[in-house]
Amino acid sequence: MESVRSVTRAAGIVDVVANGGAEGARLMDVVTATGLQKTTVHRILATLTELGWLEQTEAGSFHLGPKLVGLGTEALNRHGIVDIAGPRLAALARTTHDTVFLSTRSGIESLCVDRVLGSFPIRTLTLQVGDRRPLGVGAGAMALLAWLPDDEIEAVLASSPSSSRYPRPDAASVLQAARTARERGYTVNNGGIVPGAVGVGVPVLAEDGLPIASLSVAAVETRMGPERIAAIAERMAVEAGVLREDLREVAPRLSEPSIRRLLDPHL
Repeated sequence: MESVRSVTRAAGIVDVVANGGAEGARLMDVVTATGLQKTTVHRILATLTELGWLEQTEAGSFHLGPKLVGLGTEALNRHGIVDIAGPRLAALARTTHDTVFLSTRSGIESLCVDRVLGSFPIRTLTLQVGDRRPLGVGAGAMALLAWLPDDEIEAVLASSPSSSRYPRPDAASVLQAARTARERGYTVNNGGIVPGAVGVGVPVLAEDGLPIASLSVAAVETRMGPERIAAIAERMAVEAGVLREDLREVAPRLSEPSIRRLLDPHL
């Protein structure tokens, strides 16, 4: 049906714009990514902009519009996850004075579902709420990947190859980094995404030892010496344990796989 095809095309265009990040996506970017005719893309972009789902800058690039962002924010918290984790993120921000992120798994990607700013005047805003990254790219995303079984890590990497936007070492190097993270209990991203910024991540583990979410803290490199990284990671691990129990109280009869499906509809 034509109406179904139109919806599918519009959804595909929204995905392209969403993946454009801070730079957004231009008309020809969308044409190239979707393979649709330029006139078709132009018409759909205009309609989505008129509806408030997208917005266009003076430079001509398209970004997610306030209406769609609002719907997305509501969807992220549809199970109350952001509300449940809020006190844990706030406590970490107060303790570290740095920016704290909450991420969950979305298929082969990490999805940032909440962020709390610290009081330190130089802030490291490496993620916006709603941002997606391949699992393993960034401290929080690596925490979601590293605690998976090695065979599942390999499957994720095979499905999500390195890209120019998110360069990643070869699979063997990622596996070794994952094992190192499991041994010490936390991940470290040292300027791998934003030069001069260091991120530390810990998983929120279910009773079976698999990750259901991750907490991460980012700060400028000068604030993140080895001793402070270890201290932040230790504090984050405490908050991650509290968060796990808070999530179990919301759904005490759910099995651990069910809790993960609650957080990630793609699983």
